[in-house]
Amino acid sequence: MIISNKPVQYLLVTLLALTSSINFASTSVDSVSVKHDDVELAAEGHGTTSEHGKTVGHDVEKEFNASELINSHIGDAHDFHIADWNGHAISFNLPVILWTNNGLEIFSSEKFHHDNEGHHVVDINGQKVVRYKEVIFYADKFEEMTKEERDNGAFAFDARPLDFSITKNVFSMLMSAIVLFFLFFAVARSYKNNPNAPKGLAGFLEPLVTFVRDEIAIPNIGTKKYGKYMPYLLTIFFFIWVNNLIGLIPFFPFSSNLTGNIYFTFVMAFITFVVTTLSGNKNYWGHIFNTPGVPVWLAPIMIPVEIIGMLTKPFALMIRLFANITAGHIIILSLVSLIFIFKSIAIGPVAGAFVLFMSVLEMLVAALQAYVFTLLSALFIGQAVEEHDHH
Repeated sequence: MIISNKPVQYLLVTLLALTSSINFASTSVDSVSVKHDDVELAAEGHGTTSEHGKTVGHDVEKEFNASELINSHIGDAHDFHIADWNGHAISFNLPVILWTNNGLEIFSSEKFHHDNEGHHVVDINGQKVVRYKEVIFYADKFEEMTKEERDNGAFAFDARPLDFSITKNVFSMLMSAIVLFFLFFAVARSYKNNPNAPKGLAGFLEPLVTFVRDEIAIPNIGTKKYGKYMPYLLTIFFFIWVNNLIGLIPFFPFSSNLTGNIYFTFVMAFITFVVTTLSGNKNYWGHIFNTPGVPVWLAPIMIPVEIIGMLTKPFALMIRLFANITAGHIIILSLVSLIFIFKSIAIGPVAGAFVLFMSVLEMLVAALQAYVFTLLSALFIGQAVEEHDHH
């Protein structure tokens, strides 16, 4: 197999452009801080008054909120929070890409100054926007919204621009796609140079490819048609597996929760639904619209039931992957939170031991969920292409 070097060149150029967009804005962007009234802490007993009459507030320890910690880690974001140093957050800022009333606008998420509560206003060529719980709103529309409307703001399309930003999950998806591209590109070159006895990376991946073929594709789709769907099955198996593993690594540039995002699992399940539907033969559609062995007068009942069955299959795929991956992340983060909830170092070794156990278990779940998603996709495709013997 001969692969041109041009795709690699295009990929490198794309990465270079992405890197430059992270550090520089493509439009003239000014930051404007929302002015807040000073709070007289002295009136509440939280501060003292100096000889010049100014209120001097003392640092008040904020109560630890486990739910806030968990939601921030399993949710998507416009930047990677790496660490805190001397009270300042160290982040890797990603490009914000918005389609506003004035057209396309691109700038760095650094302009929000780590604000995620709608306090800091960013001026984009005359348009003011704020960020609230990782949703970007027009500032004037945001001020008119209630707390409930802001919390459900992802669906307030009239109050926010369309967001096509490179978020943590998008960054992770692109990174995993690049990793898989170079991985299998190297394997292809290995087979080209030594087609008889694969070594190294090719020797490691060959049993996995053979497993998908012999244990998933052939038993569920059949020996005659499995080859047509092998590229898709291999893609979703390795793509989901790699992204599951990326989500288990707790530091930059990993730590995203892509496969625990229901939008991602919806798209993956929808692709399987499209492939299954387009592959359906006359026997498949005949079973749906003319169920064998069922009286004709039951057709008005059976047809809707069969159509609902078509939709519940991808729905089960979507929920299963989303729920299992998200549950694992929540359990690990909850165990870590116990240290801060009890405020005792004695909890550390116990929580650490359970976190280690769960992390190892999640590595197994990462491979298992990739296998289950691929297996069920092959099963649904096999049902659509199955040929019935007529005697």
